[in-house]
Amino acid sequence: MNDTFALKSKVYAGKGSIQLLRTLSGSAACVITDQVMVELGYLGQTLDLLREAGMESYVFQDVRPDPDMDVVAAGLEIFRASGADVLVALGGGSVIDSAKAVLYAAWQMDSTSFQRPQFIAIPSTSGTGSEVTDFSVITVDGNKVVIVDELLAPDVAILDSICLQHVPHRVVADTGIDVLVHALEAYVSIHATDFTDALAEKAVQLVLEHLEALYRDPADAYTRDRIQNASCMAGMAFTNAGLGLNHSLAHALGGRFNMSHGRSNAMLLLPVMEFNACLSGGHGGKRERDRYAHLSTLLRLPARTAREGTVSLMDKIRDLMRNLDFAPSIRDMEIAQDDFTAALSDLADVALRDRCTPSAPRQAGKEELISIYEMAY
Repeated sequence: MNDTFALKSKVYAGKGSIQLLRTLSGSAACVITDQVMVELGYLGQTLDLLREAGMESYVFQDVRPDPDMDVVAAGLEIFRASGADVLVALGGGSVIDSAKAVLYAAWQMDSTSFQRPQFIAIPSTSGTGSEVTDFSVITVDGNKVVIVDELLAPDVAILDSICLQHVPHRVVADTGIDVLVHALEAYVSIHATDFTDALAEKAVQLVLEHLEALYRDPADAYTRDRIQNASCMAGMAFTNAGLGLNHSLAHALGGRFNMSHGRSNAMLLLPVMEFNACLSGGHGGKRERDRYAHLSTLLRLPARTAREGTVSLMDKIRDLMRNLDFAPSIRDMEIAQDDFTAALSDLADVALRDRCTPSAPRQAGKEELISIYEMAY
């Protein structure tokens, strides 16, 4: 099978790139956002720019973190009533995922006559890379469900880091580690290519070099740009290469225990890397050790052997998460052991069915997934 690489979204990056909105063509825009963007004034700025473009705007501003079908249904009602030919998602990953789900639901309801609007994503966090992917994660009956469809990829991504300057430190850490997981999973995915490798390698480098500085000072425009670029590049990589067990396990964990996506990914990252590289024994893992070690070489970490390089990379990540004030384990997040143990079987079943599992470099059975959870706990 030949390698394939596609990038639908046109990316506008840099200070002031949000001004692109005033040049759009269209009769009406539907803006999907949340209360944070309202309170910080970014919604008002967006509406002013759309008004300059001659468009009437309709707003759905009630997106919540980890959006569920109630959020999607409410947004869909406003989108369909607006008749908009431009759809703008203004906010973090939850907002962009909600807009994608609204788009997908509108198409499903009337696929024969559906006219897809121009879809523009303006991220206010650097984490999901959702502004350039065809993935959306929605909570359904307490479980996080991944929707993957080419229809979902935004036409335009606007990376104006001015929208990130008021992001809380905790969100900087959570979303930044999510970027790192995206890049690492794309890098060892069974669908990785030279094209996705280049993006993933640069994203890993940018996160490990700049995320801690951004955590200490979110007002630093230079580091904001570096991490926002890393997020977008990691999104480009994984929308082509896929993800893996880290995300499958994190989706299940976050849905069950109401844990943020970035935090649940962080809790599982090192155990999943250890599993991928077979550091605790077992057959396989050579390719993954070689790949992790190559990243260590790029980062000038000790890597005389593939195993040493893998351990060096894991140590670097462990140090970063400690400096970002992450809890060292799931147990330290005040999840009772009895509750966690009782959930393990269901968590593993949900992870096995997750859309991210098939592209993992090392396939796992239920008992192996339970073992990874236990290691993370």
